[in-house]
Amino acid sequence: MVISVIGAGSCDKEIYGVAEETGRLIARNGCILVTGGLGGVMEAASRGAREAGGITVGILPGFSKEDANEYVQIPVVTGMSHARNVIVVRSADAVIAIAGEYGTLSEIAIALKLGRPVVGIRTWENIEGVIRAASPAEAVQKAMALVSR
Repeated sequence: MVISVIGAGSCDKEIYGVAEETGRLIARNGCILVTGGLGGVMEAASRGAREAGGITVGILPGFSKEDANEYVQIPVVTGMSHARNVIVVRSADAVIAIAGEYGTLSEIAIALKLGRPVVGIRTWENIEGVIRAASPAEAVQKAMALVSR
């Protein structure tokens, strides 16, 4: 199973910890992690997954694999800027949104449009179709359950 974690390219320490734990749990459950490959939530999730022995993929907006954070094992260079958000979402069986800004909002919308389940932790409120989770453990559990139906 492939789970994408989406969120802002910069975040505070608390959100970083939430994303790192989410990545760790994704890896411990035998899933592959896909992110946008940059900093913030993407880096934290990648760090957690990689340190737990998981596989990390970064779908990069630019033209260089060196743009990837240090925890991305498989960098995918797209040169597509924000349009790469479609690939981040389409590559996943489920999406976990953590906090985030407008880029995250666009990925949530794309995921819902494509019929991908979206689980949210402290992310955009009142979006029909986003399943709320209070913790990384709950988010990963819900994402996996939604895919295995």
